[in-house]
Amino acid sequence: MKVTLDKIASSTKNARIPREVLLSEEVPAEEGMVLAVRVHGTKTVYNQLEDTHGRMIGLNDGDVIAAVLGSRRALRGYAGAVPETVKVGDKLDILNLGGVIGRCTSTNIELGKPLQAEVLGQVLTFPFLGERQGVPATIRANAVAWSDTLDQSAPIVYVAGTCMNAGKTFACGEIIRFLTRKGYRVCGAKLTGVSLLRDTLSMIDRGAVASLSFNDAGVVSTTDAVSMPVSKGLLNAINKEEPDCLVVELGDGILGEYGVQSILADDELMAPAAAHILCATDPVAAWGAVELFKNRFKRDISLISGPATDNAVGKDFIERQIGVKALNARIEYDQLGAFVEEAVFGTKP
Repeated sequence: MKVTLDKIASSTKNARIPREVLLSEEVPAEEGMVLAVRVHGTKTVYNQLEDTHGRMIGLNDGDVIAAVLGSRRALRGYAGAVPETVKVGDKLDILNLGGVIGRCTSTNIELGKPLQAEVLGQVLTFPFLGERQGVPATIRANAVAWSDTLDQSAPIVYVAGTCMNAGKTFACGEIIRFLTRKGYRVCGAKLTGVSLLRDTLSMIDRGAVASLSFNDAGVVSTTDAVSMPVSKGLLNAINKEEPDCLVVELGDGILGEYGVQSILADDELMAPAAAHILCATDPVAAWGAVELFKNRFKRDISLISGPATDNAVGKDFIERQIGVKALNARIEYDQLGAFVEEAVFGTKP
C-alpha cells in the first residue's frame, strides 16, 4: 500500500523517509522501526510533533505520520515500551514530541493521556538503485558506529542534571556561545535521553561546529545496556571535526534509567573531562548530587547551575553549605563561560 505522509517525525531522521512511502503489513516489533500511523484524537497540551527540520508542528486528528517504535522512561513525561507484537490496526501511543511510539505504561497528570496512533504499516525503503524489493525502514540505517573504546578526545565539558528540565540544554548553549565567540572550535553532543532533535540543534544555533546525539547512532532511547558504546562511538565521530573542546549533555538525571550512571562511572569516558557542570532543581538536589558524585562516582562537581541558582538564597546555600561554586546560566552566562574557559584551557586564547 502506498500512502502520503502528512508529517515526518524527527526521530526518523536516519532513515531519510520521503513524503510518499510504500507500506508492508508485516511489522517487526523492534525498537527503531519506522511505521506509518494515523493520529486519533485531539489534545490541548503535548499535541505537537517535531519534524526532521526541528520545527514543532501541531498534530491533528487523522494526520498520517512517520514515527518510530521505541520506549520511554521519563519522570515528568510518559513511560512506555515496544509491545511484544505489532500489527496493522493496533492502537499505540505517541510517547514524546520526537515521534516515538509504543504502548504507554504510565501517564503524567499534567499531560493527560497521550495521543493514539493507529498502525497503518511498516514503512519500506529501497536502499539499492533499481531494487524493487523494499526493506523495513529503521533508524539503524546510516547510523554512527558504536564503539567499545574511546579514541583520543578533545577536552570534554560534561553537563548533567538532577532531573529532566533542570536547565542542562540552556547551560550547554551558553557555554558554547561564550567559547565560540572567543574563537574556540566547539562541538556538541547529547549522549542520553529519548529522541528529540531540538537539543542538538540548539547547540548548532549557539555556534557549535557540529553536534550529534544517540539518535544519530540509531538509538531511540538510551539505557544502561547501550549508553557506553553509543557514547564512545559518538565522541569518536565528533572528534573527527578536530574541535578544541566538546560540550556534552547527559540527558535526563544522574539517577534514572537512561544510562547516565554508567557513563559517569566509566573511567575511559571520564578521562577527557575538564569540567563537570551540574544543573540542579533545588538546594536539596544540589546537595544530593554532590554526595552522589563524590561517593559513587569518585568525581567532583566543578560548578552548579540550574533553577537552584535562580536567586541569591540558593546560590548562597550551595556555595556556603555545599562548598561548590554556583552560577546561573540565564543571568551570569558570561561568568559561566569564563569559568569553563579557565577550567578547560587554563589561559585565554
